[in-house]
Amino acid sequence: MSLPAQPLAYPFNGFEDLRLADDYRRAQAQPGLTRIRLPFGEPAWLATRYDEVRLVLSDKRFSRAEATRRTDVPRAFARVAGGIVMMDPPDLTRIRKLVTQAFTQRQVESLRPHVRSLSHALIDRMLEKGPSADLVEDYALPIPISVICELLGVPEDDQAKFRVWNDSLLSTDASAAEQTQRHLGELAQYIMGLMSARRAEPRDDLMTALLAAHDDGDRLSAQEMVPLCIAILVAGYEGTSSQIPNFMHTLLEHPDAQERLRREPDLIDGAVEELLRFVPLASAAMFVHYATEDVQVGDTLVRQGEPVFASIGAANHDPQRFKLPEELDFDRDARGHFAFGCGMHACVGATLARVELQEALRALLERMPPLRLAGPVTWKTQSFFRGPTHMPVSW
Repeated sequence: MSLPAQPLAYPFNGFEDLRLADDYRRAQAQPGLTRIRLPFGEPAWLATRYDEVRLVLSDKRFSRAEATRRTDVPRAFARVAGGIVMMDPPDLTRIRKLVTQAFTQRQVESLRPHVRSLSHALIDRMLEKGPSADLVEDYALPIPISVICELLGVPEDDQAKFRVWNDSLLSTDASAAEQTQRHLGELAQYIMGLMSARRAEPRDDLMTALLAAHDDGDRLSAQEMVPLCIAILVAGYEGTSSQIPNFMHTLLEHPDAQERLRREPDLIDGAVEELLRFVPLASAAMFVHYATEDVQVGDTLVRQGEPVFASIGAANHDPQRFKLPEELDFDRDARGHFAFGCGMHACVGATLARVELQEALRALLERMPPLRLAGPVTWKTQSFFRGPTHMPVSW
């Protein structure tokens, strides 16, 4: 396939709402991949259909690690992510195998009572202060940071530090690069201190489990543990804290769906899957994949060395996979969505995120009177993830 003369400007999604941009639907209606140009780096291909996105995310002929060896990498923001999310097999396979030993279903489910108790305590506080609150500051932000710190064994008094470090690492403001590097160093030092403490005095937490994980004598090194824990913090905190208000904002726009969940709370776990599919969380396709050989992706032959992005949000709205994708349908079987990626790069913390989202949403619908917006929503404008920074609500 010949390349278009003028690649489309990308990202497509705006920051002031949670819609999937119309350009994605137009791209899905055209044959082949879409040629795009991002604010930084060379032009790239964009996959938007479900089957093509799955291939790019799971086929070992596509490399994320290659981006760490190139200078003209296409990207939406000034900085490129690193660590486990930019690894390829066999290094990725090895680390995921060890992490999976530690990040067990039992480990995650043991946190459910903590999430439930915390959610209800935050609601108690909101109702006591009421009849208005900021759903982000008063509810969505405290839940994941508390859970991640509980998981890693971070003392409660240090949780505020973790939020500062996390916010700095996720900033896409190029002018704050020096501060970000300083905070990254502080966080790395803190994690190394936690590792030393757990070696001396093991506990029933993820940090201890990661240190103990082994496969035929192979263990995670300190150089691997630090970026891994940072990735768990960033992904676990930002994704969940964005999706809690995103889900409620979506339910406010679909009052019949919200009322049904209040009447039928047994639907909540399935509703979380549909909301994960429905809400396009990312502001853009986040990770670039380089073809290590010629690869046929749908109607497009991607040549060796060419970069490809895979839009999870668009794939989750592909009408060939999900009938009437623009409808929020709690009777839909939404399993198979790509909200947590797929294949070798599927999110290792997906089970934990589900627990947090299920319990946070269940508590809101059970305990709070029907919410309504009490003022304009303030949206993130410089972040990989879309969502409110402030969402005033009343009841």
